Amino acid sequence: MVSWRETSVDDPAAHQLLAEYFASRAQGFPASQGAYRTTFPRPSDFVPPHGVFLVVEADDEPGEPADVGCGGIRMIEPDESGGIRFEVKHLWLQPRTRGRGYGRALLAELERRALACGADELVLDTNVSLEAAGALYRSSGFVSVPPYNDNPNATNWYAKPLRPGRSSPS
Repeated sequence: MVSWRETSVDDPAAHQLLAEYFASRAQGFPASQGAYRTTFPRPSDFVPPHGVFLVVEADDEPGEPADVGCGGIRMIEPDESGGIRFEVKHLWLQPRTRGRGYGRALLAELERRALACGADELVLDTNVSLEAAGALYRSSGFVSVPPYNDNPNATNWYAKPLRPGRSSPS
């Protein structure tokens, strides 16, 4: 079973998970794109109602740590029409838990919380080397969009309209 714990990004468990995430990204980052740039998130960006950070807890492996992943959303600048946008950040699961549907469940929970905060659109960026992540985003209704930020680690940008009648830029 999987559940969520809302916390600050500087909570010790969240910080540890983020450190694991950044280490795994740095290790697997394509050399052709230079060095991976680690930037720990600002805690103030992930405070309701302008954001939230979740730690994924799983209790299906007795004797294993319960904190197995993390992810958050934060409000960013409005879209071209003034719509409220939230960005998915640092969605990550420990390798031992992958393939269990936790990533899809976490993404759905972040989407639910973004809607509750009034978001019209959810956006995210990723790197082409993260093939499973890209597949998850596309199968969850995200579509490719032009870059909305200047993240040096990103090669792909996605958006998903959350309100009827809204469409993502193409």
